[in-house]
Amino acid sequence: MVGTINELKSIGHDLDFAPLHKAMNRYIEKDILSCMTTLVLRGTDVLDYRNYGYMDLESRTPLRDDAIFRMYSNTKLVTSVALMMLFEEGRFGLEDELARFMPEWGGVTVLKEGASDASDLEDLKEPIRIRHILSHSAGLSYGFIEPDSVIDRTYIEGGLNVLADASITLEEFCSLAARLPLAYQPGTSWRYSVATDVCARLVEVLSGQMFDEYLFEHIFAPLKMADTDFWVPPEKSARFTTMYAPVDLFDAMKPGMNKADDPVAGQYSTRRAFLSGGGGLVSTMSDYITFIRMIVNGGEWGDARILQSETLDLMRTNQLAAGVGVAFPMWAMPGTVFGLGFALRETLGPDDPVVAQDEYHWGGMAGTHSWMAPVAGISGFCGTQRMPGFWHPFSHEFKALAYQIAG
Repeated sequence: MVGTINELKSIGHDLDFAPLHKAMNRYIEKDILSCMTTLVLRGTDVLDYRNYGYMDLESRTPLRDDAIFRMYSNTKLVTSVALMMLFEEGRFGLEDELARFMPEWGGVTVLKEGASDASDLEDLKEPIRIRHILSHSAGLSYGFIEPDSVIDRTYIEGGLNVLADASITLEEFCSLAARLPLAYQPGTSWRYSVATDVCARLVEVLSGQMFDEYLFEHIFAPLKMADTDFWVPPEKSARFTTMYAPVDLFDAMKPGMNKADDPVAGQYSTRRAFLSGGGGLVSTMSDYITFIRMIVNGGEWGDARILQSETLDLMRTNQLAAGVGVAFPMWAMPGTVFGLGFALRETLGPDDPVVAQDEYHWGGMAGTHSWMAPVAGISGFCGTQRMPGFWHPFSHEFKALAYQIAG
């Protein structure tokens, strides 16, 4: 049973969220998104919670309060917290070399700047340190975000495909990844990557437990996150949303969708060997907001202390070299740096509200986004099941309206 700490009852207030509801519902009405769920917190109190759309477009069953979502990279926040729990226990230091615990990472090579192929290599000048894998500054890549780049071609040719191969364990995955070159010298740049999967394997090495076992024992059970897992068992399949892909991958606002993953016969219907710390979890709004409440509340929620507040402060500290920021080839994130698991708003743009300063956030590839704004005192979560759905216009509009109404 889900405990009372997971309830999503709104407190009384005189704020009008109707403009936000109307704006979000347009994405459903225009056939751009199949479903959406939104929630705004002030502190740890729920100001607004609303579901829109359907469990699936075929039956048009209304989206349930207990609907299960593919979280993709929202998993990364959970993995980062798990590793920092072991940091608090003194199992490692942030400046420790990764190879101290995972020797396969001691002999990696690096692509030379401007390399034209995978043979244009140089030796490490600086070892990979644990703070590098927590901040995507180790030199790793993903293999699909920039498919024409030398590093991503090397990943695919080397058999590292996180989107298509869930048959290997984290140990096998890291053994394979460590044979591939780095995109740059550790600590000198930022690149979104499989680094959080390496963090998940490090949790296994340091704890002596499988990654999922560690999460269940130390995070999910204490926080009563009963529906967060790496798969969806048959008895929960009716609560699992269908995922869709847009008919036009290059036009985020073009109507029309095609089924991309089935809740019964899809990839989450069986247990998979690959317990991806970078993108493997499914969860519910109730469960994930409990996790967010824990973070906002300084590391504890209910009767569970997950992290010390000082550790969370450290996680919200920029770990990148001077002049280095978060950068994607297709998404703009100006003024954004990276801490230990969180993206950080370091500099505001001309259209950003002043209270967005120091916001920290991240999201998932199918359109789940969470953000916490300590200056404004509010946090938000919005989620859909659209592949790709990261950094989609609906998430920006949701955040802008949440700030206007509650910030």
